[in-house]
Amino acid sequence: MADRFDELEERYEELGRQLADPAIASDPTRLRELGKKHAELHEVVTVVRDRRAALGQAEEARAMAKEERDPEMLAFLRGEEEDAERRVAELADRLETLMLPKDPNDAKDVLLEIRAGPGGQEAALFAGNLFEMYRRFAERQGWKTEVVSSSPGELGGSFKEVVVEVRGDGAYSRLKHESGVHRVQRVPVTESSGRIHTSTATVAVLPEAEEVEVEIDPDDLEIDVYRSTGPGGQSVNTTDSAVRITHRPTGIVVACQEERSQRQNREKAMRYLRARLLKLAQDEQQAKEAAARRAQVGTGDRSEKIRTYNFPQNRVTDHRINLSVHNLPAVMAGDVDEFVDALLAEERRRQLAGEDGRGAR
Repeated sequence: MADRFDELEERYEELGRQLADPAIASDPTRLRELGKKHAELHEVVTVVRDRRAALGQAEEARAMAKEERDPEMLAFLRGEEEDAERRVAELADRLETLMLPKDPNDAKDVLLEIRAGPGGQEAALFAGNLFEMYRRFAERQGWKTEVVSSSPGELGGSFKEVVVEVRGDGAYSRLKHESGVHRVQRVPVTESSGRIHTSTATVAVLPEAEEVEVEIDPDDLEIDVYRSTGPGGQSVNTTDSAVRITHRPTGIVVACQEERSQRQNREKAMRYLRARLLKLAQDEQQAKEAAARRAQVGTGDRSEKIRTYNFPQNRVTDHRINLSVHNLPAVMAGDVDEFVDALLAEERRRQLAGEDGRGAR
């Protein structure tokens, strides 16, 4: 393992020299690529160096203690040795986690699909609640969000379906475990008898695909343009700016009408299509290879009930890790970190244990 750490340090230093090269600095694409690799190694190399320093401090204190005759100084040196060894152990654990295989999508931006399930208007309202929850969560992380496409429900703030682009550092890493069925239990605003209803909404988290990752043959696309419409069919635009793209080989259909420009809507729709095709390819790969990437909590299948939002009991429960939080308003306001952090910790625990993640529900 020491040889492996030496190799990582050498690679880190080499990347640093390349980044300082004026020829590299004049090539934005190459500069961005090397900068990303350098940043990925930075934390590992920092911990390696901190651990090496702590080992040196422990050895130095141990050597000095062998020669020391003063009881007070000896006790001090023993304490220094213990503190350094404790630090070494902590850093070794940290390194073990950092050296785990990383999900190649972790650093990517995200397309977040939220769809109302069975439950009519109440399900559409809940889909709208989830949209706001994730929008506020993204805001707390310093990420940017942009609606790609939406199909509003009959009531204000509700959605039959909404697709949101989330851009920011680590967006996929922190959102990937949100895929699945979210269930709500509450008295709907439309319910006069005060009876509690149960409704659902599905969430899918798609890593955004680069053009080089997904090849799309233009001849495979059927592109339709039409006039954008808002709730109730009211005209929003007087030109044919909305875009619908059908990928003939897979039957995937995406649409975007959020922008006033047909070009912008087309660009957004193509990003959405690439993400859908990448997800389809990854799902097929998982099925063929017994899911190498399923070393995460749960499978992310939409048939899973991953979380319940119980309004009468002020409780949110994640069923995969049996975690309940009794502060539902804060969660709905975007305070989802406790769940995200716990799910990431469970992912790491399962990787260290060599589990495939399929047992978590």
